[in-house]
This record gives sequence, C-alpha cells and structure tokens, in this order.
Amino acid sequence: MSRIGRKHIAIPPGVDVAVSNREVVIKGPLGRLQWSLNPGIQAEVENGVVRVTRNGDSAKLKAMHGLTRAEISNQIEGVKEGFKQELEVMGVGYRAQLQGAALSFTVGYAHPVSIELPKGVEAAVEKQTLISLKGIDKRAITQVAAQIRELKIPDVYKHKGIKYVGEILRKKAGKSGKK
Repeated sequence: MSRIGRKHIAIPPGVDVAVSNREVVIKGPLGRLQWSLNPGIQAEVENGVVRVTRNGDSAKLKAMHGLTRAEISNQIEGVKEGFKQELEVMGVGYRAQLQGAALSFTVGYAHPVSIELPKGVEAAVEKQTLISLKGIDKRAITQVAAQIRELKIPDVYKHKGIKYVGEILRKKAGKSGKK
C-alpha cells in the first residue's frame, strides 16, 4: 500500500465528511469542498476517521491512492482552519495593489500586469510589497501564488522579483572582469 494512502484521516470536531456517488463532500465552519474519487479508489467514513483504499496495484492506482488521501486531508484542514500563503515583491519601483477581484503588479515591464483571483481565494496587500493569499482550498491558493511568482521570478544577482516569504535566495556575485 501507499505509505501516505494507508494513513487514516481523523475528522476534527465541527467538520462533516460524507461519501456518496464517488464524491467526497467536506463541510466545516469556513465552507464546503468536494473531491471526486477516481475509478479504483474508495473512501469510507467510520468512527470519526476517513479511510482511503484502492482495488489494485498498478502504478497509477498507487499514485492516485496517496494523492486522494492527501487532498482529502488538506480539504479537512482547509474547512477547519484555512490556508495562508505570503509573497514578497522585491525591487526598486516594484509594487502590487488590489483592484477589486484582481491583483495589479508593477514589476519592471512597460505596463502593469494583473492577475484575476479565482473564487475562494482572497488577497490582501500590505505596504505595496507584501501579498497575503487566504482561502480554504490549498490547491487553489498555491496555484495562484505560483502564477504570481512566475510574473517575475527572483533574480539571484540583483535580488529583484517576487518570492515566497521565507524563501532564501543566496546572492550570487556577478562577473569579476579582467584584472
């Protein structure tokens, strides 16, 4: 069995998990999420625990077993506590601002670049250089954070760009030239 997939998921108080018609529905104080089960993967809820099983040993089924268990676990945590991802904009003149349901960035291009926020993802901009994303769906939040970071990947020579808070960038020395 998959090491991740065979672990049971404890259901915390205040969270409701139901499985019906190959759909796992998770309700909690912060909202509602659902996950569709792939063919060959089953989920059962009993005694306050979710158990994910598979009916085969193919490589794809093993991978889907671990993925399904991890996604259900993340969704249970999301509806209970929520997720948060922070990004930092570094560089002279680089900034971000919130415009309705979109984030607008000035990051060294000739024009501002904007990213529409999907439903369920909330953003806050502090000091024009710190972006905070919040929501209950970890997959959506990390996907938006990756799209934002991709606008201007951090440069290790000049330390300019958009990076995750806590990401360590070692500054590289440039060319030394002739001596």
